[in-house]
Parts: sequence; C-alpha cells; structure tokens
Amino acid sequence: MATASSSQNTDWQDRYYHIDQVLDKPGPRTDPAFLAGDGVKDFLRNQAKILVIGAGGLGCEILANLALTGFKDIHVIDMDTIDISNLNRQFLFRTKDVGKPKATVAAEFIMKRVPGVKVTPYFGKIQDKDDDYYMQFNLVICGLDSVEARRWMNATLVNLVDPENPESLKPLIDGGTEGFKGQARVILPTITSCYECSLDMLNKPTAFPICTIANTPRLPEHCIEWASVLEWPRVHGDKKLDTDDPEHISWLYNVASARAKEFNIEGVTWSSTQGVVKNIIPAIASTNAIISAACCNEAFKIATSSAAYLNNYFMLIGTDGVYSYTFEHTKRDDCPVCGGDSLELSISSEFTVEQLIDLLVEKQDIQIKKPSLSTPTSQIYLQAPPQLEASTRPNLAKKVSELVPPEGEVTVTASTLPFSLSLRITYT
Repeated sequence: MATASSSQNTDWQDRYYHIDQVLDKPGPRTDPAFLAGDGVKDFLRNQAKILVIGAGGLGCEILANLALTGFKDIHVIDMDTIDISNLNRQFLFRTKDVGKPKATVAAEFIMKRVPGVKVTPYFGKIQDKDDDYYMQFNLVICGLDSVEARRWMNATLVNLVDPENPESLKPLIDGGTEGFKGQARVILPTITSCYECSLDMLNKPTAFPICTIANTPRLPEHCIEWASVLEWPRVHGDKKLDTDDPEHISWLYNVASARAKEFNIEGVTWSSTQGVVKNIIPAIASTNAIISAACCNEAFKIATSSAAYLNNYFMLIGTDGVYSYTFEHTKRDDCPVCGGDSLELSISSEFTVEQLIDLLVEKQDIQIKKPSLSTPTSQIYLQAPPQLEASTRPNLAKKVSELVPPEGEVTVTASTLPFSLSLRITYT
C-alpha cells in the first residue's frame, strides 16, 4: 500500500499531466505560431508573469485556477480586508483571517497548497502603482466589483501601448458577476473594443441629480446620498469616507435618518445605508466559479497560443436555466479611451451647467462621477481643490450656452479616471 508521502509526491508529479496533453502537440484550433512541447511549457511555468486585480469572490477562484493551470509567477492586488461575510464564498479565507488583507492571505494560501507557485501580494489600490509596474506583466485579469476600478485599469493599459513596442500591449481579461448572471471578456488594448466602449451595456448606475439630493429628496436613497456626498465633506473636510468603517457608516446612518425625518421619508436603515454607499450587489459562489474558469481559460489560451481566444465577449445567464453566448463587441469611434473622435452631445440652449453635470453622471455611455468641466480658454466648474470649486460654483446656475459656443469643445475630467472626455456641444 502506498504511503501518504509517496502519494503526495505522485500527485505533484502528475499535477500538470492533463495540461501537458494540450501543450505537447498542436491541435485543430492552435495558433499558427504555437510552439508545442517544452518551449511553451517553459514559458507558461517559468517566464509568464500574470497580474490578478481583486482577491474577492472572483479573485479567489482565479488565483486557484491559475496556480493549478501552470502559471507560477502570479501577482495580486486588493485594497480590502477580510470580513466575516466573505467566508461563505471566498474559500481561501478562514475565520482566523478576518481583518487581515485579502491579497496577503490569498497569496499565502495558494503558495501553501500549490508548492512551486509564487504569488506576490500587494495590499493597496491599483492607482498606487505606476506604468513601469504594469509593464512587467504579460497579461492582466480583473476580478473586480467596481466599475470605476475597471475603467481606471482599462485606460491605464490602453495608455501603455506603444505602436513601436509590441511588448507594451498587455491583454486584459475582465470578469464580472451579479447574482446568477456573469460575463467574461478579452480586451486587446487599442485593437478590440475596450471596457469604456461598452459602458452602455451596464445597469444604470445608482446616482442621483445633485439638485434633487440637495433640495427635494423623495427617497431614502436621496437622504443617504446627501449624507455621503454633501454632508460628509462639509463636516469632515478632506477626511476620506471609509465605507468599511462601522463608525463612518453609523455617522451616515444617523445623518441620513435625521434628513429623512425632516422630509417625512421612511426607509433609511443601517443595511440600506451600507448598500447605497458600498453599491452592494448579490454574489453567488457557483457563478463566480463559472466566470473565473472562463477568464483563466482565456489566459491560458493567450499565454500558450494553444487555441483561439475569445473574440471578445462571453455572457452567462443563469436566472432561468443556464444559457450562455458569445459575441463581438465593436469599438466606439467616440470612445474617450480607445477612440479618437469627440463625443457629440446635444442639449437644450436653456440647460444649466448643473443640469449638464447631472446628465454626465446619469448618461449610460458616460457615467462620470463628480465631473469637472473646462474649455480651451476657461474653467467652467472644478470639483477640486476647494478654492477652485468655490470660485467656479457660481457657474452652476448659468446656462451652458452662455459659456460654450455652438459646436464648442468641453473637456470633462474626474479624479477617479486617468483620461479626459472631449464633448462637442450642440444646442436645440
């Protein structure tokens, strides 16, 4: 009878047996450049460097899949710590890990369970890293629950591309889930449609016009947004709101409750306050498993050329049975990230600057939170710093037509996005 030790050794030797069956010889769908045999296996296991953004529900699955597929040099970035509510689906974590950084714990778990794999964690934001950091990777996988973080990562990789340096093109694989639905996509920066091109496919963001939350709240969400967007910076100044801090959530809940009572609005609760400010969406472990498998399958195909990769969008619909399909999402000529044309925007000549800002927040193919506006010759409205916000605030009540001529260009920026949007304004 084999001992436990010999069984473990055999398991290690056989771990990549089935992977090797794919890499040892070309198949009917392999890329013409596919070099079967030891060369491709050496690249996968000793040279390829892959970055995973997010170590949550999707990220845990992605890290495990990559390690078991043969990637041995993996980096992971996550800015969150482990909460007890994560443990039902983020299987790399245990009760003893609550409060610790997700990236660090996930890396330690993978390296312990899959010997020979090196996982380098970073506990922090993707914005903390510069272009040189991202240039070191062969490809990037996003397992995020934040649209803004995806947009930032997408724009950063597009900006890295140098036509004279093929190594500067870093394929981006993006996965996302919401309940029983999910998607996986392959983005080749500057070649295929990028994340920004498909903003209009997203659910309409939970954002409310500034004038509504400031003057005429009607819903409990209006009161919560008022507390987080307007009252927090007024009371706390530059102190950043931490949506994972119970004391901060308590402050928002109490302020929003008082606001709701003033306007005879019911429905402000602790959970609804947390849901609004953290934009909580349902997560199901089985959906995460399917989407992460799809993402890692694409990573393997891109890294090895062993099969044609996705072109370029996979959708999973699991609400009524299981249904999936793929399609090619085309590039937008007026995409502010990968396109070259200005976005044409037609508005009423009576539109105020404040109304234009509300439109930019709500419009499906723009969705910019806290936008700042300027023209080539003037500043229309700037969200920061406080001195410039105060000096440009009177413009909010002015008509856009007073500040921008017909066919005039308006540049839109936001601190959360590493790109600017060029609008060509026409009036009706």
